[in-house]
Amino acid sequence: MPVVRASEAVTHDLHGARFVSYASPRTGSRELCAWRGEIPAGTDAPAHSVSREEILHVLDGELRITLDGHTEHITAGDTVIINPGATLTLTNPTDRPATTWVTTSVGLEAKLADGTRIAPPWAN
Repeated sequence: MPVVRASEAVTHDLHGARFVSYASPRTGSRELCAWRGEIPAGTDAPAHSVSREEILHVLDGELRITLDGHTEHITAGDTVIINPGATLTLTNPTDRPATTWVTTSVGLEAKLADGTRIAPPWAN
């Protein structure tokens, strides 16, 4: 039975945020990936689109998310469904960090506004 202990989670830093990976093919998951996102105060993540559906749940703090031009303020307990191909930006406009839990399917890629493609290791 695959069990990923907190001490075994792999941490990645990108665009000012931290991604703490728990479930991925590396840890024994065949179809899903899951990670904790840590978004520092004042972070403005670059606009990007995703190749697979993502489910983002806010555990703590507040965020502003823009999805295909529609902006929402989300807080602890809120969940956002991000469909494949949607363009999103994420901002933490507050003076304290926010924490999220994100789930997607294995193989997610992100495409930045400049055309750069990223295959994040926490989702592959």
